[in-house]
Amino acid sequence: MKNKIALIIVFLLLNTVVFSQKKYELGKVTIEELKEKAHPIDTSAVAAVLFQVGRTYFEYSELNGFGMVTEIDTKIKIYKKEGYGNASHAYSFFTGGSPSETVTFSKAITYNLVDGKIQKTKLKSEGEFTENRSKNYFRKKITLPDVKVGSILEYKVVIRSPYFSTLPEWYFQKEIPVNYSEFLACIPEYYVYNVRNKGYVPITSSVESKNRSITLTDKTRATGTSTEPTKFDYDRIDYIETQTKFVAENVPAIKDEVFVNNIDNYTSSVIHELSGKRMPQSSFENFASDWEGVVRKIYIAENFGPEVEKTGYFEKDIDIILSGLVSPEDKIGAIFNYVKSRMNWNNNNSYYCDEGVRRAYIDKTGNVAEINLMLVSMLRYAGIDANPVLLSTRSNGITVYPSRTAFNYVIAGVEYNNSIFLLDATHKNTLPNILPFNALNWIGRVIRKDGTSVEVDLMPKSNSKDVINMMATIEKDGTMTGKVRENYFDYNAYSFRERYNSMNKESYLEKLEKKYPGIEIGDYEVLNKTDLSKPVVENYSFTHNNAIEVIGDKMYFSPLFFLAETKNIFTQEKREYPVDFIFPNQDKYNISFTIPEGYAIETIPQSKSVAMIDGICNFTYLVSNTENKFQIVYTLDINEAIISPEYYEVLKNFFKEIVDKHSEKIVLKKI
Repeated sequence: MKNKIALIIVFLLLNTVVFSQKKYELGKVTIEELKEKAHPIDTSAVAAVLFQVGRTYFEYSELNGFGMVTEIDTKIKIYKKEGYGNASHAYSFFTGGSPSETVTFSKAITYNLVDGKIQKTKLKSEGEFTENRSKNYFRKKITLPDVKVGSILEYKVVIRSPYFSTLPEWYFQKEIPVNYSEFLACIPEYYVYNVRNKGYVPITSSVESKNRSITLTDKTRATGTSTEPTKFDYDRIDYIETQTKFVAENVPAIKDEVFVNNIDNYTSSVIHELSGKRMPQSSFENFASDWEGVVRKIYIAENFGPEVEKTGYFEKDIDIILSGLVSPEDKIGAIFNYVKSRMNWNNNNSYYCDEGVRRAYIDKTGNVAEINLMLVSMLRYAGIDANPVLLSTRSNGITVYPSRTAFNYVIAGVEYNNSIFLLDATHKNTLPNILPFNALNWIGRVIRKDGTSVEVDLMPKSNSKDVINMMATIEKDGTMTGKVRENYFDYNAYSFRERYNSMNKESYLEKLEKKYPGIEIGDYEVLNKTDLSKPVVENYSFTHNNAIEVIGDKMYFSPLFFLAETKNIFTQEKREYPVDFIFPNQDKYNISFTIPEGYAIETIPQSKSVAMIDGICNFTYLVSNTENKFQIVYTLDINEAIISPEYYEVLKNFFKEIVDKHSEKIVLKKI
């Protein structure tokens, strides 16, 4: 009896395992799944990943050695029309090496319920295509056919790569809910990976070891006139494969929030980075134990450090540029402006040169590394203490652990007067310590000639100002006319130039009038749009027809008119991610206006000053009047570029006070 019970338990356990495996296989679509009208947990979801199961493993070939293979099975349910975008899926692959990476789709099918029966529509050739993304990267994309509300979509993708310094990052969380996500990493004992998780979703993991083997073939051909057949000798190498399974279930959709650096930084995932290898009969080779080791390997690479040392291609030109200049400040400015004006960025990010600095200089076009390593080299030639600064762009994520793939960008750093000045010559509107926004991403690393490195804070230290001066007159019919002079400083000036200089004047004015509904702009001019040494100045006259509400013999209006904040920018109940304002900022409004003859003040807002805890933000709102003239001075200081989510509730209330204050009305009464 006991034996029978034991056999029954074993049978049930085996069937449970088999059922669990079959549950997450492609092709197992049921009528019940197709009938489901809404996601059981998130009824607002437009679609959901029913399961996504991935496996990365290594294959060995005698020609190329180990190569990496990643297989991914995905099953998606569509609940609403807004979820149709989940019918398209794309994977990028690298073609710049030999062998190249490959991406292959299969088992791509759309399932629909038609007259009570399951209808299958397979992917056709016109639904699959390959895009050329850059010189060395392509993207394979599919769009599944016949997608409707209620459809279930399935596909399999296989990615083969000879490169495995990193395993593909596995995302458990997406823009739609994920019912089940599983990733299995199968790694031979010869390779050691650092593993890290990010995000807030609980992930379970389990590890087991498997015996694996490689069979090597040695072929010996007969020589001379011998009739002996070719001999084949076989050699078998046994090794251990570590299999680590990561699982997450009922994962909520990642919700993007306002003022988020890069939502990918907070999306739950698992990352594998090769930290070393231990081949048979060889000692352990460590790749990335600390930042010093990482930057040293980057610096000695032939398309990095040696490119900085090249000078012959520019010396004559730089000698002319430096003629008559004595001070380091003048030399830095002249070289920086020369590189910005001569070179054109090809929009490719990398800390490695592609064609090389010499070729880029001749062509006047290059990637980030070619332009900024060229800048470093020229500055050193002029006797300036300049070095490359490695960083990760905002779109690439935050650097946390020592890793060569943590970086994707390089700028120049000048050490002068006990400070480090940061320069990026890829953008025409940058200045020393005014970097492109995508480079403002926490911490970078200066690499010095001797191979040592030091952290450098990339974030701006002082508030960039935006100062508006307005003089206005209110007419008896409620129309308002006046003039505005707006001054943009530092990062605000950089931002304005990036926007304004990339479009024509008419398009910009159209956007400005849409920003302030009811306004008509005239006499528009911009000063210093290309003179980076001065703040940008924007002048215009205006007429506004709906800034003032006239009811009977009274007028109602905000003293800030169309500049008033009417909605709180923070509306979510809770905040999981830091609030990222990109740079510290000050908005200052000086508004003077004259009330119409025959009207007197009935109500006027009171002055107010509010400061957030720890001086993170503050605003002042000062009101004064003499007879028929008013003056409002409003100043908002955001003193920290990045604010921890622990301050979110306080920050939300702070901005509510701003909106409440801006909503207070001046009331004028006819006399």
